[in-house]
Amino acid sequence: MSKQKIQLSDHFDYSRLLRFVLPCVGTMLFTSIYGIVDGLCVSNFVGKTAFAAVNLIMPVPMLVGSVGFMLGTGGSAIVGITLGEGDREKADRYFSLFVWTGLLAGIVLSAVGVLIVRPAAALLGAEGEMLDYAVRYGRLLMLSLPFFILQNMFQSFFVTAEKPHLGFAFTVAAGVTNMVLDVVLVGMLHGGVEGAAIATFISQAVGGVLPVFYFLNKRSTSSIHLGRAQWNGGVIRSACINGSSELMTNLSMSLVNILYNYQLLRFAGENGVAAYGVIMYAAFLFVAVFVGYAVGSAPIVSYHYGARSHAELNNLYSKSLRLIGVIAVVMTALSMLVIPYVARIFVGYDAELLALTSHAFRVYALNFFLMGFNVYGSSFFTALGDGVTSALISFLRTLLFQLLALIFLPMVLGIEGVWLAVTAAEAGALCVTVLMFITKDNVFHYRKASC
Repeated sequence: MSKQKIQLSDHFDYSRLLRFVLPCVGTMLFTSIYGIVDGLCVSNFVGKTAFAAVNLIMPVPMLVGSVGFMLGTGGSAIVGITLGEGDREKADRYFSLFVWTGLLAGIVLSAVGVLIVRPAAALLGAEGEMLDYAVRYGRLLMLSLPFFILQNMFQSFFVTAEKPHLGFAFTVAAGVTNMVLDVVLVGMLHGGVEGAAIATFISQAVGGVLPVFYFLNKRSTSSIHLGRAQWNGGVIRSACINGSSELMTNLSMSLVNILYNYQLLRFAGENGVAAYGVIMYAAFLFVAVFVGYAVGSAPIVSYHYGARSHAELNNLYSKSLRLIGVIAVVMTALSMLVIPYVARIFVGYDAELLALTSHAFRVYALNFFLMGFNVYGSSFFTALGDGVTSALISFLRTLLFQLLALIFLPMVLGIEGVWLAVTAAEAGALCVTVLMFITKDNVFHYRKASC
């Protein structure tokens, strides 16, 4: 039984659930790892000014490219519910519409993004050499936005297509491409920040373009296939509303990162921005586990909600909360153990920066104990088609609460308030997530085994 193909329609025990979501967790982890290689190469081969510049400008292309997360998560929920209702032809039409819309949006946003890089970098506080590095790196990333958007969309759609392992394989291919090119272009050929950006550009093309050919192949065993799209503004609007929580999450992360960098420039200068960059790269690994589980389990929730299988919804809901509780404890403890080693790999060449980074990471990592429940809660309601509740959780935890904490905590605690802001925000959001889990059961009936 354990070797049989796992389908969305199955009953999921712990083993089957973990085996289904692990490829998605692996995809997120590998994506984080090859992003980390970017930072490692820039920091060690170009220097801390270039490293700070890369981390200062990085939120801007992430901000502009958030449409991919919105269409991917919101669209995959709609496709998953449609598959659960038994209409595969309609699911294919919806899938094709989302992919081609994402590609078109990427082309338009790329053109706009190239124009705004320099004024954005200057507005964020970059000057002199740091401004030059930020513009050179940012413009190339803006050019890769269409590929970046498609890559993010396919991470969700491979799970909906019941092909999470294939999605992981494409991510590995993109990641290996990026890591090899980083070492060659930045380390060996001394290509500077342009080399790192080109490596990212090519890797995103691998992850965003090659899956198109797979989904176009009608003979593949995928549950969904690409074809000609038929415009449906109502479906696009529904996907945007349903995926608004993921859009909000990524928009908020970018905006909050911008405020983090602004506050840290005030309190610690270039070293503060560099330290925060290291923390973000390391935190990606821990966040990837929670996000990977949430994204990987969401299509199962969508399918069984579409099939009106409330008993299986209860099974998925209760098992997921138990698993996240265990993962949260393990992730928090593990982060405390690896902090010194991660910091030394990135900035071991600067003793003052190393000390600042190690201390800051220990304070920041307290949020891992709370984050997983909020990430899952937002994704769970997206999967149920309740984009408003999902967006509320994401808006509070990633934007409003963090902005308030970042503004007011440093007034009382100084730079310690900057590092504690995310934990304070997650604690406030957890109260809202628990409240939504309790009240929304009246609508979706996931807290009882039968209805």
